[in-house]
Parts: sequence; structure tokens; C-alpha cells
Amino acid sequence: MILIGNLGADPEVRTIESGAKVANFSIATTERYKDKNGNPVDKTEWHNIVMWRGLADIAEKWLKKGSQVFVEGKLRTRSWDDQNGNKRYTTEIMADNMTMLGGTPSGGGQSQASAPAAPQQNQVNEPKASSLDDIDDDLPF
Repeated sequence: MILIGNLGADPEVRTIESGAKVANFSIATTERYKDKNGNPVDKTEWHNIVMWRGLADIAEKWLKKGSQVFVEGKLRTRSWDDQNGNKRYTTEIMADNMTMLGGTPSGGGQSQASAPAAPQQNQVNEPKASSLDDIDDDLPF
């Protein structure tokens, strides 16, 4: 799933027993079209988003009601029995990647975040070359 939408409320973030953070929020997407009489129609759909660990930290710190986000993830439907014994279902997008759109409150541009594929214990940051002439590679072109 790939969605671009606006948050309907601030994310709800909690820490589960294992210590991992999870953020839940809904985003609205709007489809605009004209009906058979030429009148503009807006159709809004709400999507439940779930973010884990690093993405949940970013959501907690930076996302607020009204924030515009680009979300990539997997569609998941889960079920449970409510307190009356009725079977209940919900469909959610389990976010893998997120890009904040529309700038930050301090006037910044876009920012991108991704769920880490593995623990970041051995992360190495390579120094950036000051120009293309400073790059030493073995590429044949």
C-alpha cells in the first residue's frame, strides 16, 4: 500500500512489554471528481496506520494532527473477540516507510524515515565527498 494523506489526530504511542514502541494513527485520503452533472465531489476515506520501533519514535516526535505523510506498508486484517463474544475485525497498514510532507513546524522541507531492517549497533557513516572529483572508484565509466 502506498498512501498520501493527513493525520486526523496526534499519534497514540505506547511501549509494549518487550520495550518496543508502537504508534497508531489514522490518515485521511481524499478522491476528488465531478459527478454526472459536473458538480465537484470529495470522497474521503480513513486508513489506520501502525508504526513500530524507530518509526514510532519519529511519529511521536514529529507527527501531529493535520500533518501530511506519505506511507508505504503492508495491508493487514486482524480479528478478535470483543467482551460480548462477538468477532471483530480491523484492517491496518503496517508501515515500512514514511516521508513527512508539507514541511516541519520550523519551516523545514521534507524528511524521510524508514523502519530499520536490523539493529543499528554496527552502523558506519561514510564521509561525504566534497565534489565528484574527490570520489575514488573503479567504475568503468
